[in-house]
Amino acid sequence: MLLHTVSSSSPPIHSQILSSLKLSPKKIPLQIHGRINFPAEFVARGLPVLNKATLRNLRLKETTLLLGQSLLIISANQTAAVAAAETIKPEPVYEIGELFEQSIQLSYLLLLLGLLGVGTFYVIRQVLVRRELDLSAKELQEQVRSGDASATELFELGAVMLRRKFYPAANKFLLQAIQKWDGDDQDLAQVYNALGVSYVREEKLEKGIAQFEMAVKMQPGYVTAWNNLGDAYEQKKELPLALKAFEEVLLFDPNNKVARPRRDALKDRVKLYKGVVAVKSKKR
Repeated sequence: MLLHTVSSSSPPIHSQILSSLKLSPKKIPLQIHGRINFPAEFVARGLPVLNKATLRNLRLKETTLLLGQSLLIISANQTAAVAAAETIKPEPVYEIGELFEQSIQLSYLLLLLGLLGVGTFYVIRQVLVRRELDLSAKELQEQVRSGDASATELFELGAVMLRRKFYPAANKFLLQAIQKWDGDDQDLAQVYNALGVSYVREEKLEKGIAQFEMAVKMQPGYVTAWNNLGDAYEQKKELPLALKAFEEVLLFDPNNKVARPRRDALKDRVKLYKGVVAVKSKKR
C-alpha cells in the first residue's frame, strides 16, 4: 500500500527516511573501553570519532538504508511481475481467430465423415441388391432349364437380367415371355415396355420405339411407356413425335414430374425447328 501513496515526483523513500533522522557529521571523540585512545589521529585523517552513541546511530542508519533498499526491490519486483503478466496475457482477437479456425476444421471433419457414411451406405446397398439379383436369377434360371418356367417367370428373369445390364439375355427371356404369354394384355404391356428399354440401352432405337408403341397400344394409360417413347423419339431427333408422346403423358397425369419439364423444353425446340424448316423451304 505504501507504493500507491507515494507520488512519482517525491524523493526516494530511503532519502526521506534518512532526512527524517537529521544526522550531522560531527566529529565525536572515540571513547572505547580499553587501553587504546587516539582521537587525534582520527581527526587528522578526517575520520569521525566513534563512541557508543555514534555506533548506535550508525546501526540505525544502516538498518534504515537496508529497509529502503528492500522496499525499492519489492516495488521493482512487483512492477516487473505486472509487466510480465500483461505481456503473457493472450489477446482476445487471437483467441477468437483460433476458435473460428477450430470450428472450421471440425465442420470439415464432420462433412468428411458424413460423405464417407453416405458412400459406405450406397456401396453396401449396391452389394445387397446385386446379391439379391444374383440369387433371384439363379433360382429362375433353374426353373427355365427344367422346362417348367411360366411366362411370368420368364418375364421376371428378363427383368432381372435387364437390371444386371445383361441386355442380350434380357431380350431373349422377354421375347420368350411374350410368345408364351396367356394372361391379360394390360400386363403384357409391361413386358413390351421392358423389352423396349433393353433395346434402347443397346442403342437399337427403332426396335425400342416399336416395343413402346405396342405397350401404349395395349394399355393407353401406361404413362411410363409414353415417357419412354418420348425419350426414344427425342434421342432419334424426332422432336415433334417426342413432344406428342410427353403431351399424351400429361393427359393421363397432369402433374407428371418427368413429362412436364421435357414437354416445356421441347415446345421451344420444336418452334425453333419449324422456323428453320420454313426458312429453308422459302429459299428453295
